[in-house]
Amino acid sequence: MDSSAAQPAEAHTNPYNDPRRPFGPRDPGDAWVGGGHGRFWGRFGSAGLLVHDAGKGVLLQHRATWSDQGGTWGLPGGALHQGENAVDGALREAKEEAAVPPSSVRVLFTSVFDVGYWSYTTVAARVVEPFEAEISDHESLELQWVRLNGVGDKELHPGFAAAWPALRRRLDLHGNDE
Repeated sequence: MDSSAAQPAEAHTNPYNDPRRPFGPRDPGDAWVGGGHGRFWGRFGSAGLLVHDAGKGVLLQHRATWSDQGGTWGLPGGALHQGENAVDGALREAKEEAAVPPSSVRVLFTSVFDVGYWSYTTVAARVVEPFEAEISDHESLELQWVRLNGVGDKELHPGFAAAWPALRRRLDLHGNDE
């Protein structure tokens, strides 16, 4: 029997059935939470790493099509584990998704978006030791270093797009060579 004939038609058109999508949650934090401000990923909140290299720019992740807001560009990041602080979570996620060695970056600042029942923390970091970013899990279509002035030219995840102007100003306050 042809295996494709045994699958529902939706399996061929629904990006959430992408063969690279993982099966089931990997951690208790991998769950949706919802409330008056909408639905968000990460039972214990989420965090992402805004990695800036003065010579290369900002490391952006082209999100897998099966993910929420798939196909947009954002930061390596994701759901926090229970009891994990946002800085540790952002560093862990960036290592898992983009092979960012935590020892190669220095945290500059954090920025929190909080709706009461869920929060997202952007952890901004400067590269202190050069490294090669590489796709190290199924959550990325592509990774790319983008000059600060070019970030807004990408089709950004809506949350990152809303936060980017303030994040850019804060990066500028910490100095950059672009």
